[in-house]
Amino acid sequence: MTTRFVRRTTTCLGVGSAALLALTACSSDTDHSSGAPSASATGSPSASAPASAPSSPKVSGTIVVFAAASLKESFTTLGKEFQTANPGTTVRFNFAGSDTLAASITSGAPADVFAAASPKTMQTVTDAGDGSGTPDTFVRNQLEIATLPGNPKHIASLKDLTRSGLKVVLCAKTVPCGAAADKALTASSLHLTPVSYEQDVKSALTKVELKEADAAVVYQTDVKAAGGKVAGVDFPESAKAINAYPIVALKDAPNATGAQAFIALVESAAGRKVLNEAGFLNP
Repeated sequence: MTTRFVRRTTTCLGVGSAALLALTACSSDTDHSSGAPSASATGSPSASAPASAPSSPKVSGTIVVFAAASLKESFTTLGKEFQTANPGTTVRFNFAGSDTLAASITSGAPADVFAAASPKTMQTVTDAGDGSGTPDTFVRNQLEIATLPGNPKHIASLKDLTRSGLKVVLCAKTVPCGAAADKALTASSLHLTPVSYEQDVKSALTKVELKEADAAVVYQTDVKAAGGKVAGVDFPESAKAINAYPIVALKDAPNATGAQAFIALVESAAGRKVLNEAGFLNP
């Protein structure tokens, strides 16, 4: 009798242990919040497991962006949006003529992102091996004539800029806006001598705003940004000199993670909205 009692007790303990293990297995294979099987129950890693869950690198610190002067308003807006979405970050901009920025980068100036107003100026950076990856064209821009408010000189065409006595300002030919203007003038067999060549498009526009010039050939985005300070005159020849704007993260970017995150914002639907509202064309 003693032997039978021991055997029966052992058998019961074995059954109880098996049942306990089964309950434990069931509870571990069930999501407690929904009752649905977890990823591990189907043979996939659990979504909550830190070792297997994909995660984007946290963006922090300062991101330095070198950008063409014509991007000032739209990029400033995007910079604020970026900082709001990524607390603890700061976006610092250097806005200038693309050729000046390219020269600074190839000379070793520390920066994370370069956004140029033409493929040619971007090539200066990539040919020097300072770009990380292939630049993406994110917008395009078209030229427009900026005149004094009300257009008192009655400028209606590109040819009108060649009239005697008219004070016209152009961007330097080494600057994308200047190269585009020169291309439009050459295609139209027109020649004019400006009162000055400016090193970036904002400087050319300022000459008109200050009434130091009657007109300037700038981008349509700059005319729009100036509001009522200038008037804009479209000219058909501008369609033959549209500039593509490429952007790239820099090879030795001090904040490579931040550079990629900022470029992602620029190329996102939200970024495109801001750029389109500023007057930029889709790539």
